[in-house]
Amino acid sequence: MIKHNAVVTGADRGLGLALAEGLLVRGWRVFAGSYLPDWPQLKQLEERYPGMLVRLPLDVSSDTSVLAAAAAVEERTRSIDLLINNAGVITDKSEDSIRAPQDYEDILRVYQVNSLGPVRMTEAFLPLLERGEQKRICYVSSEAGSIGKAERTAWFAYCMSKAALNMGIKSLFSRLRPDGYTFRVYHPGWMKTYMSGEKNEQAELEPAESAAPALDYFLGAALPWDEKPRAVDEDRLVMRDWQGREWPW
Repeated sequence: MIKHNAVVTGADRGLGLALAEGLLVRGWRVFAGSYLPDWPQLKQLEERYPGMLVRLPLDVSSDTSVLAAAAAVEERTRSIDLLINNAGVITDKSEDSIRAPQDYEDILRVYQVNSLGPVRMTEAFLPLLERGEQKRICYVSSEAGSIGKAERTAWFAYCMSKAALNMGIKSLFSRLRPDGYTFRVYHPGWMKTYMSGEKNEQAELEPAESAAPALDYFLGAALPWDEKPRAVDEDRLVMRDWQGREWPW
């Protein structure tokens, strides 16, 4: 029996795939955004959960693709309860130093996905969220976007795109929180993902290790890391990491 409907972007692999699987285990129907149709893992998950996982061709940097995905979801359901904006990219260009030439076209590509993609998704799926029971919007951000704490000396595309994302979330929160929406902003940690093209085995966390606390946080009304869970203050926008720590903006 379907409990609720969720949309997850960037679900082909890594954190997005782990989040989709975790929701399926909990009885949710998942509309999984797929940008890599030849990547096999999401199709395998669909075969394990027929009718519960629906793959959506989705490029969050494209207005046309996002609107088509929203229309495809609306053909199957009149509402969704949860939107997880997870899709993200980095540049494969050299960004080691401002003393090296920057590829500004590629930086703009990263902005289109990391900064504008989640805003695009929120706008397109808002009518479905309006009819949902939970009205929760989640965003995967990063310590790289924390102006107060990030100490990186380059990575302009990724860091600046995540800082811009955080500002976009703040604007959405200020507008939508009075209408009953709740927000979660999550820094997933240094994960063993394929964002650089090959799996980063030097990282600290497997995606499933970050997805487990993320889902507890995304779905719950209390902070899951506390021995005596405290209620989330829904009127205060916070970025938390996989250990529950709060990060400055």
